[in-house]
Amino acid sequence: MGLSHVVVTAVTRDDVADGGAAHFVAVIEALREAVPEVAIEVLTSDFAGVLQSVDLVAAAHPAVFNHNLETVPRLYFEVRPGADYFRSLGVLARVHETQPDLPTKSGLMLGLGETEDEVGAVMSDLLAHGVRLLTLGQYLRPSAAHLPVVEFVGPEVFTRLGREARAMGFASVASAPFVRSSYHASEMVQEASGV
Repeated sequence: MGLSHVVVTAVTRDDVADGGAAHFVAVIEALREAVPEVAIEVLTSDFAGVLQSVDLVAAAHPAVFNHNLETVPRLYFEVRPGADYFRSLGVLARVHETQPDLPTKSGLMLGLGETEDEVGAVMSDLLAHGVRLLTLGQYLRPSAAHLPVVEFVGPEVFTRLGREARAMGFASVASAPFVRSSYHASEMVQEASGV
């Protein structure tokens, strides 16, 4: 397929004790065997806060470890029931502490009722926990059973927040309405590494 950068993700695996960590490692190993030159980015759950699972995936040395905060703390109960903002920050911090050379990445969906000040506070939290790659995109309602869009955030807001994030110290930022976690993933890593 000519792949040079792949993003490996999964639904939350609360059906297995390690939260799916061993599956991530197995996929990383299989990809390395099949395509040794490929860069592998993982986009994981919070593994229910089980740090041994976080460590297992991080120790497999993907090119990027991504775990999305998704929204601001005030909206967590509604947007991410069962998740915890500080637990997610802890996952990212753990990767940074145990594998300091492994870039960490996170993202937010905007348009759920957050304020720009709240987004700025989350960006500060991410930086304080070692995250240097950031994605910001518009929340789009997948179905009528999901939360409604509170606001369609204008492109100028995304541009402003992207500039602010870079000024704060993020090494690479993708900020626009249609940005998603894997948006230009390879280019983000290259920008962050100065390539």
